[in-house]
Amino acid sequence: VIANAALPKAGGTLTGDVSHGDNVKAKFGTGDDLQIYHSGADSYIADTGTGDLYIRASNEIRIQDGNEANFLYAVEGGDIRLYHAGSEKLATTSTGVDVTGTATTDGLTVDGAAVGPIVALTDASSIATNLALSNNFSVTLAGNRTLANPTNTVAGQSGSIFITQDGTGSRTLAFGTNFKFVAGTAPTLSTAASSIDRIDYVVAEATKIHAVASLDVK
Repeated sequence: VIANAALPKAGGTLTGDVSHGDNVKAKFGTGDDLQIYHSGADSYIADTGTGDLYIRASNEIRIQDGNEANFLYAVEGGDIRLYHAGSEKLATTSTGVDVTGTATTDGLTVDGAAVGPIVALTDASSIATNLALSNNFSVTLAGNRTLANPTNTVAGQSGSIFITQDGTGSRTLAFGTNFKFVAGTAPTLSTAASSIDRIDYVVAEATKIHAVASLDVK
């Protein structure tokens, strides 16, 4: 005789909670292949038998902390995002990955082109360069200017700064004291209208940027 509140062995529908004490496992599979339990200190989903463990969703999968901040967010047919302290740091895209922040690696092999975009600087009496934005920069001079000491300098960073004279030409460019040129002498730029010079640089240390100039490149 089955009591009114009992679940038949053939199966049925539960209308209340099933409580498991510490180390009391919910086991699935003939050989107890899948086990879900709490040890008293930690919670476990253990695939202890043959085969793989699959987690499937028809829309999205989110792994979150107790405050609903994401650890991982995956979209069916779309991207997968990883988070640190609730902030997105890495996301897959249709062409690769998108990293937010700094990627620190023990080694790096690039199979294909490594491209640093050319960021346009704002022309002003003192031209500011933020090396955290890119490796390569460009500016068109509309007057006599100074290329100020860059910010966010990191030893080992290198790149180029493309300097173009405007339609008038004869614009001069002085350099911040952190730029170090051969024999301590800064270059004199080309003066022709629309001429282009290039400054190649390597950051030796935070306040020393070794630089060389290629003049009137055409």
